[in-house]
Amino acid sequence: MSEEVSATQVDTTQRSAEERSSTTRPSDSWVPASALPVPDPIPGWRFRWIRTSVAGQADNTNASRSFREGWIPVRSEDHPELQVMSDVDSKFKGNVEVGGLLLCKIPEEEIQKRNDYHHKIAQNQMDAVDNSFMREENPIMPLIKDRSSRTTYSKR
Repeated sequence: MSEEVSATQVDTTQRSAEERSSTTRPSDSWVPASALPVPDPIPGWRFRWIRTSVAGQADNTNASRSFREGWIPVRSEDHPELQVMSDVDSKFKGNVEVGGLLLCKIPEEEIQKRNDYHHKIAQNQMDAVDNSFMREENPIMPLIKDRSSRTTYSKR
């Protein structure tokens, strides 16, 4: 009779202990394409999408300012991995443009110059605040004993 009991015992293995390899997704699973493709990185260059039109109306001011800042339109033949078709009425034929946004690049040195420029402006503003505030300070009764601040910039 003890043989019958052992044959009918229920498997009490915890579900979490079971192997779940059949429920994991394979690494080659499909993912939807992004609206704005990302180019393969090139050492020494940064990429950015520049607005060329808004609601079907050209935004020449924004595009012109970006070009004056040093942004260079990216040629579609330079990045075949993007697999994009340019806008129908594009003013930038042969470049990568999607939905009124033009892919542009700029050398890293120019980005560093831009960051240095903005850091200098922020530092001058902080110095002006300090000078204005410290004018009213009395050495006998200081307003601030220890003052420190930090400015950070996002990477583009």
